[in-house]
Amino acid sequence: MDSTHDHLVEGTSNALGLTIFEPASSTGNRPVVLLHGFASSSDLNWVKSGWIRSLTEAGRKVLAVDLPGHGTSPAPEDLDAYTPSRMRADLLQLLMDQGITTLSADDPMSGIDLVGYSLGARLAWEFGGTQPQLVNRLVLGGPASIDPLAAFDLNAAQQFLADGSSIADEATADLLRMAQTVESNDMFSLMSMIQAIKTEPFSPEQMIPSMPALLVAGDGDALATTMGRLTELLATRNTEKSVLWLSGRDHANAVTSREFKDAAVAFLAA
Repeated sequence: MDSTHDHLVEGTSNALGLTIFEPASSTGNRPVVLLHGFASSSDLNWVKSGWIRSLTEAGRKVLAVDLPGHGTSPAPEDLDAYTPSRMRADLLQLLMDQGITTLSADDPMSGIDLVGYSLGARLAWEFGGTQPQLVNRLVLGGPASIDPLAAFDLNAAQQFLADGSSIADEATADLLRMAQTVESNDMFSLMSMIQAIKTEPFSPEQMIPSMPALLVAGDGDALATTMGRLTELLATRNTEKSVLWLSGRDHANAVTSREFKDAAVAFLAA
């Protein structure tokens, strides 16, 4: 266990797993909620990359959420559990279960700060846009205005998993290879999530956050070439925003950047 924090895993009544990390010395500020990317987990995305240490050393309590079929979360058989709208609803219920209260200028511990990476960034964008009464600040890592899972060739992937048939679409093959590098991944659940997400494609213009936002991506991240659309949408709401490009980083490794962690900790403390 990291000596800078204690942690405990709590069961939840919905499809989201939760790990809570307490700082050795609290700043008395609101908790930070972390949402990981597709085919990852809180442990891979946030613990092993040093995010938990950075945040708890800064005195912040951390609520690290595992999406359905990922990490500590159960793998529901109900396809609806994997839709973005259901995941957002489950996140809201999880926060209510944790006693999170509506933001108040008189209470620095009210509400949350929200950090998401990749798929987690999409969910964070939507959650911030639909629950402005709870989210104080927003950090989006590896964000895109398009939905990379929407173009995933699900049939080809399922055929590959069944008999090893080759996959013509390079992006689908790459994503599947990435998912398979994590031995603990439940491939059936991951395919269920893709199928569910395809029914609710990302439409960032429908849920534009109004709270201050930091958008961070590697300058070698092909997905982030669409990030400009997100900043344009934020401007339509006069949302305070900052953009950070990480030199020499791509979508796979931007999350491990010390520059990213330091910038996020400073932004959340502002």
